[in-house]
Amino acid sequence: MRTVLITGANKGIGLETAKQLSKLGYKVFLGSRDAARGKEAVKKLNAEGLSHVEFIQIDVTDAKSILRAAETIQSKINSLDILINNAGIAGTQPQHIATTDINVLRIVFETNFFGAVQTTQHFLPLLEKSDSPVIVNVSSELGSFARHSAAERNPNWDNYDAYSCSKSALNAFTLALANQFRNSKFRINSVTPGFTATDLNQHRGPQPVEEGARYIVNQAIIGPDGPTGKFLKEEVVAW
Repeated sequence: MRTVLITGANKGIGLETAKQLSKLGYKVFLGSRDAARGKEAVKKLNAEGLSHVEFIQIDVTDAKSILRAAETIQSKINSLDILINNAGIAGTQPQHIATTDINVLRIVFETNFFGAVQTTQHFLPLLEKSDSPVIVNVSSELGSFARHSAAERNPNWDNYDAYSCSKSALNAFTLALANQFRNSKFRINSVTPGFTATDLNQHRGPQPVEEGARYIVNQAIIGPDGPTGKFLKEEVVAW
């Protein structure tokens, strides 16, 4: 049974990703900063007949919390096959980059970028023990330089500059890490689930979580011949 850790998985796309992977026969460690919400999410999946799901408390902004989570998981399994860095926040408004409070930018980056980096660093030793380790960084089209440079760019994106910058940085991390592990067994990619209805956007997204999670799941279960160092949805997304 292949194993997966999903951060920020107590609700939304993370929870749906846990559900879909569990249905496919994966052992899922459901990561959540809030213990009560994480345990409740596991109970919900258990009630649906999904028994191979286990709660792991992890706050990606807290290095000590990540280390405790890594030690807990290492005590239960010999290797981790998949890490999905899903935890993320939209940040408070306003976010116009010329005028936004610098602390808004720092808070968003702390979760969306630094959180993913330090979580990955702490779990790399366990991932390296897998025969075919996969890292999926959950990104967004708002992190795409190509999309921001396009003539048809949505002007509403101006309201999410801090979030956009954090996802661009996450994409840069994906590429740097994939380059570091080039010609290895690692598959490391950014994946955008698309504009999905979640708490992150007050459920304004037109796409259901089932669809958004499907893109993440498809890239999480790739084999050793799958892509690496890419920005993906159903196909490659321009950086």
